[in-house]
Amino acid sequence: MTRRTHVALAAAITAALTLSLGACTSSKSGSGDGNGDGKGITTAGNGIIGGTPVKGGTLHILSNQDISQLDPARNWTEPEMDFGIRLLYRTLTTFKAAPGKDGLQIVGDLATDTGQSSDGDKTWTFHLKDGVKYEDGTPIVSQDIKYNVERSFDPDLSGGPDYAKNYLVAPAGYKGPLKGAELGNDSVETPDAKTIVFHLKRPVAEFGYTVTLPTFAPVPKAHEGGTTYGNHVFSSGPYKVEAYDRGKQLTLVRNTNWDQSTDSVRKAYPDKIVMDQSGSPEGIADRMIANQGDDQSAVMYADLSHAKVADVITNPDVKARLVSENENCTAMVTMDTQKAPFDNVNARLAVEYAIDKEAYQSAAGGPALADFATTFLPPALTGGTAVDHFKIPTAGDPDKAKAYLAKAGLPNGFSTEITVSNGGKAQAEAVQAGLKRVGINVTINAVDASVATSTIGDKNKQTGLSLNGWCPDYPSGATFLPMLFDSRIISDTGNSGNSSRLADPAVDAEMDRIATLTDSTAADQAWNALDAKIMDAAPAVPVTWQKKPLLVGSNVAGAFGSPIWSAQIDYATVGLKSVK
Repeated sequence: MTRRTHVALAAAITAALTLSLGACTSSKSGSGDGNGDGKGITTAGNGIIGGTPVKGGTLHILSNQDISQLDPARNWTEPEMDFGIRLLYRTLTTFKAAPGKDGLQIVGDLATDTGQSSDGDKTWTFHLKDGVKYEDGTPIVSQDIKYNVERSFDPDLSGGPDYAKNYLVAPAGYKGPLKGAELGNDSVETPDAKTIVFHLKRPVAEFGYTVTLPTFAPVPKAHEGGTTYGNHVFSSGPYKVEAYDRGKQLTLVRNTNWDQSTDSVRKAYPDKIVMDQSGSPEGIADRMIANQGDDQSAVMYADLSHAKVADVITNPDVKARLVSENENCTAMVTMDTQKAPFDNVNARLAVEYAIDKEAYQSAAGGPALADFATTFLPPALTGGTAVDHFKIPTAGDPDKAKAYLAKAGLPNGFSTEITVSNGGKAQAEAVQAGLKRVGINVTINAVDASVATSTIGDKNKQTGLSLNGWCPDYPSGATFLPMLFDSRIISDTGNSGNSSRLADPAVDAEMDRIATLTDSTAADQAWNALDAKIMDAAPAVPVTWQKKPLLVGSNVAGAFGSPIWSAQIDYATVGLKSVK
């Protein structure tokens, strides 16, 4: 969505799981007992399909699109982040590979542990494990992680996680190593090849979770590829790129210099992983339902087509191969608050009340695939229970919307545009119809998915409305509201977070205050209160909380939806039942 955004699908899971995260306590929906929500889709067994995989064979991944970015400094979109972190590169820490609450725990990955803090959580030190190597056998050193962190500041390498830029002490206007400058020791120290020390602007009690993100993967300077590095990343993970014909096929083979003894998470069961990027959503669904030949050893990368859901849930044999988890992602209709008429809060509230969420939900696949969203924070970050802030009828309240238009001085409505990727056109049409009821005329600007984020992130190209959303990077309000509404991350181009361009110093200050809290209950309550405050400013309308169903072949084992990565299949442990 933004970087972690997509209009996605999955089945509802009933259990709310709670995790203490230092600065925040959140809950995340998990698969646990495998019970469904009564809406037609359930999770098989204990959330893991097919038992334990065997070593060997070829895992096939069926996709309807190319991967937009594998460069770890720029990778902030699901399912690409899961794919890159689990298969091609390692980070300082990472999440365990398990469904439900066990998958919410972090462990040292390249680092020996989850970090040591000092100076009131403003300084964090990590030590690298012995024996970690790249695909050519050269050792991974702390300077390589620092180098990739520096790369994330480069405006030409935009689109990646903003945490390093937001958290680290760094010179104003710093633009990365490709522009000829390094971060000094007051920002990041590498006193030796196995030690890296981060100096933060303010306390961040959960920084051990922050370094699970691909910004904190190593990139050796000698293999720098600039804007093309994502075409052939230099592997520190269990697989390396053998061939990449963009938009057609990506083939990974074993990185023989990856040492299982240094990696407690990734199992690297298949010998080879082949991603077919040339399918269509309907065609992929048909192949997975038919379950023939190599497709028996395949998993879906693309979401299950809405039109095929009934074919899955009415066929017990196919339904048994369905991996489904809540994504805990919020889809939103975002308004550019720096452009008229959306610089007027009453005009924004008119949109809030006019949108027909029932029509939007129907366009997104119906109740089995999306729940109504009533706050920005999903239930997983509000204690497991949804909060209904405005209590607006799900079909909207046109009369109240017209009253707000009058307050805005726009009694006859206005005209605007909405930008959406081609895959979300039906949802945009639902928004268009809902707003038309109150005199707001919307023109749809449908663009290819590969340029949707860059279009919305360009100040001059951004339209008044856009469809996007957000998923938490880890179970904390700190990875949600600041990424959406902190004014200090706004940029004229490559604006990957605050798409509403909301600029409220009081909101910024409260985010900074909450980030210093070490009492998890107090932090959780504070994020919820801030969510309510931002809802009143109405920079965006939360419309649905997304769900994701994915089919796997009958020869696939170890498949489950990650409780972290938007319910994507966790590639760390998936493999085959048998090798033919």
